[in-house]
Amino acid sequence: MKVVMVGSMNPAKLEAVKSVLDKEYSVQGMTVPSHVSAQPMTDVETKEGAMNRAYFLVKEAGADIGIGLEGGVIEEGDEMYLCNWGALATREGRVFIGGGARIPLPAGLAKKVRRGRELGDVIDAYTGLTDVRKGDGTVGILTSGLVSRADMFSHVVKLVYGQYLFHKQV
Repeated sequence: MKVVMVGSMNPAKLEAVKSVLDKEYSVQGMTVPSHVSAQPMTDVETKEGAMNRAYFLVKEAGADIGIGLEGGVIEEGDEMYLCNWGALATREGRVFIGGGARIPLPAGLAKKVRRGRELGDVIDAYTGLTDVRKGDGTVGILTSGLVSRADMFSHVVKLVYGQYLFHKQV
């Protein structure tokens, strides 16, 4: 069985990849560097983090397929939104990229992120919970549990894997 490696040990990210690829691949997580800020603040930086994770897995860890998933925030006017990006890299040097859902952050949370705090720490303090990012994530809190972090990343995994399948046929 081929191996897909995920550039994280975060349970939500691993669940997202397994929900899409578990029947065809052995899915394994690995802590890898993103080479971006702990709190990516733009689409460009968030996408770069996902790509860096995916590339590392195929170049340095020997994965058949490497998947990098990165969550971040973006500013649009006076509002701050969650963003998430994924990248799938292959040993052959191909890379497939996809972005996911956007949801605005409440002003109080955004203000704290703008002041330099990581969103994961901000949402933990807001909810009184620990490691929200490893479970439902901020998106789960802000959608009353209707969309979990794993759900959000699963969508991105489908986008990048679907592109991979399409290009294998061409």
